Order: sequence, then structure tokens, then C-alpha cells
Amino acid sequence: MVCKKCETKLSKVAAPDPFTSTSSSVKDGSRKIGENKLLSRPGSSRNRFQPYQGKCKDCKQPVTQNKAKYCHGCAYKKGLCSICGKAILDTTGYVMSAK
Repeated sequence: MVCKKCETKLSKVAAPDPFTSTSSSVKDGSRKIGENKLLSRPGSSRNRFQPYQGKCKDCKQPVTQNKAKYCHGCAYKKGLCSICGKAILDTTGYVMSAK
């Protein structure tokens, strides 16, 4: 669960869609077809996804997003945004087994 403000911070897909090679950026020559986007973009080494770097604040499991504070399970149980930790869902009326 992610709030509206944090939707822009979500991780992006590393490879471009191969079926959209007719886009204007390819026609202009600004992007090569078949290039590896992880290796060619500037600053890729510092923005790269580190799968074991981030841990959940509650259960200490690895998180799946780059800047996330909570895993998906803990964020849903508490009704929090997994990236910023802001409450976005009222879970008082929910029946959850592990609360």
C-alpha cells in the first residue's frame, strides 16, 4: 500500500518495453534499440535496487521497494504507506488474524 504522494517514488522497470519501439524517442535517435538501460543511464550505480539493504521496521524482513520502511504485509496490517509510514487506511473494522 502506497499513498498518492509516494507513487512517484516507486521502483521502475529496468528494461524498456520491446513492443513500443515505434515511439518518438527511437525515431529521433536518442535511444538505441536493444541497449541495456541499467548500464547506460547516468547515475545507475547509486540508484540501483539493493535487494537485501532495506529491512522492515517491524518484522525485519527485506522490503521489495527501494526506499520502503515497511514490507507489504506489515503496511497492510497497520494501514500505513509502506514508503513514508503515513496512515492511509483505517483497519479498526477489519478482522485480521495477526494484528
